[in-house]
Amino acid sequence: MYKGYFDLQVNGYAGVDFNQNDLSPEDLHNACAKLKEDGVQGILATIITASPNDMINRLQNLTHLREQDKLVKKIIFGIHIEGPFISKEPGYRGAHPVKSIKSADTELLKLLLDAADGLTKIVTLAPEIDDNFRMIKMLAKKDITVSAGHCNPDMDELQGAIDSGLSMFTHLGNGCPANLDRHDNIIQRVLSFKDQFWLCFIADGIHIPFFVLKNYIDLAGYEKTIIVTDAMAAASAPPGNYYLSNLQLEVGNDYVVRESGKLNFSGSATTMQQSQNNLMKYLGLNDEQCRQLTNENPMKVIGMDRIVEE
Repeated sequence: MYKGYFDLQVNGYAGVDFNQNDLSPEDLHNACAKLKEDGVQGILATIITASPNDMINRLQNLTHLREQDKLVKKIIFGIHIEGPFISKEPGYRGAHPVKSIKSADTELLKLLLDAADGLTKIVTLAPEIDDNFRMIKMLAKKDITVSAGHCNPDMDELQGAIDSGLSMFTHLGNGCPANLDRHDNIIQRVLSFKDQFWLCFIADGIHIPFFVLKNYIDLAGYEKTIIVTDAMAAASAPPGNYYLSNLQLEVGNDYVVRESGKLNFSGSATTMQQSQNNLMKYLGLNDEQCRQLTNENPMKVIGMDRIVEE
């Protein structure tokens, strides 16, 4: 079975939350060691919506710790900033705290990029809040992949965003309400542009039922499809209570990640190995197809063809 995964969206792993203010060198090293043990060649560490100060501090700490550890530097190829420029609407914002969600702000965006010290590879935002697509254009000029997510743009807004540099969609089928218009909804709109950008999916069978995921991949095609985990600290760890940023989460024996008393998902507890097992068992994919979705395509998004071992 193929191993050598590249994951564009990892919020935490092996009991370690990357979105904590006091992330330690030991914890980050151990998480990266476990990622390597689980067959992952590289990731984008993902920092999600929080207060500007917290996001800046977390980005600075992560980049600093990465420079101090050869293993961490080998596993963490860059950073994915998810938020805070997303939709405030219930359902679309998911578990992102509404009080920390911001309107389009190029100055704040610059501060976040500076804090990441050139490591930002992907920024997820809502195109419909980006006036004249200023942030999208700014990021595209810096060769940073711009991904739509936690959003509800109409057809014209999607086309304008794509024309301005949008090239990916973050975990399609999630980051939206459970109940949508049966025809005119964000999933159908995005699929109508399937040839114009990369589409990311979570393959845990929880975020998207497997038969639905197969429909999506069949329609989108293997050339433009990417599997991510959206993993949080419970990935490759036992069930229990965990944190994702300032959220306290419960992970049961079914490995569904939820805030206490709420129905929406808050990241996943799956691994890339489990994702591949699911793709092969429930969708009938072979090793070559899995490699394309879990290694080759995600690396292309950040401008890489392969990983060169030192």
